[in-house]
Amino acid sequence: MDKQQIENTLRDYAWMINEIKRQRGILEDIGENVVAQSGIESAMPKAQGNTSDPVAMEVIRRDKKSKWVEKLEKKVLFIQQRIPVINEEREKAVLECMLDGMSMIAISQHMGLSRRHIYTIKNDIVDKIAQISHFAHNAHFAQQMTNEKRCV
Repeated sequence: MDKQQIENTLRDYAWMINEIKRQRGILEDIGENVVAQSGIESAMPKAQGNTSDPVAMEVIRRDKKSKWVEKLEKKVLFIQQRIPVINEEREKAVLECMLDGMSMIAISQHMGLSRRHIYTIKNDIVDKIAQISHFAHNAHFAQQMTNEKRCV
């Protein structure tokens, strides 16, 4: 993730957690309300290229939803794995407030600091997360290169 993506994920973290919980509950539902057509509709010609089976359509919709939830989970997990990188107390407080869904204005009022100072702290947090991600990516790449050299 680049810095902008990290910043967006931090901003959206709270709603993503709530949406993951909500969607998991929905996806666990068997979907008993899906019923095939009956009566005259079942005998009418159907459009070509699309399925008219509501059960199949629901399966497709849920599959797309499941992939979207997996994408949200990856973003959330990315942040959660990097929280320990933040060591300074003010940074920890700002990060926790952000993860709880507080706005920057609310965080500045809560901490008694200017908005500019909160944005500076937020930028430091994003920089640290991006930096550790960059190092982790490079270390993983170096490990792959070492493994490839052993195979030759």
